[in-house]
Amino acid sequence: MHIAILGTGHMATTLATGFRSAGHHVTFGSRHPEAHLELAPFVAGITTAVERSDLVVSALQASVALEVLSAHADLLAGRVLLDIGNAVTPRFELMYPNASLGAALQQALPRTRVVKSLNTLAGTLSVAPDSLNSPTTVFLSGDDSAAKALVSGLLADLGWSSGQQIDLGGIETARGPEHYFLLFATLMQSLHTPTFNVAVIH
Repeated sequence: MHIAILGTGHMATTLATGFRSAGHHVTFGSRHPEAHLELAPFVAGITTAVERSDLVVSALQASVALEVLSAHADLLAGRVLLDIGNAVTPRFELMYPNASLGAALQQALPRTRVVKSLNTLAGTLSVAPDSLNSPTTVFLSGDDSAAKALVSGLLADLGWSSGQQIDLGGIETARGPEHYFLLFATLMQSLHTPTFNVAVIH
């Protein structure tokens, strides 16, 4: 699969390593690719990266993701967009306290199939779920079943078995995983590490 990762930060590069290890082709999409020569030859402008892709991952700074992606509505039309962001203010308050970034993206990009996932755990665990050596869970939200199936397959390539994945339903359910960020941040301070995750056992 050809994957465009929009963003060049830690989460973007961590996911890229995991995707490549699973056999996928990755291109970083940046508004300023010339500023990221360390990623060459795998970095391009957003348009070029998206046009080459079968799936687009938004690893943009979540606080500006809606603005940036809305400007590319035509480019993203018909594509699957995996949103992994937790939008918070500089004071770590939720930017969408009564909704979610995932739902806001779907509303702003009605021709794009938005799927929310991988926002409830650290990037290193996203690409190596078995590293915890204990039960662990990842969530998916989205309105399009085929888009969620595509993302689910990608998660499986990263090591997430079907039993570790929970489809929460439509994109409106992204509110729950995004609001979990508040608990995640508190746990990280208490445990002094981001290397943990929740497990749903039933």
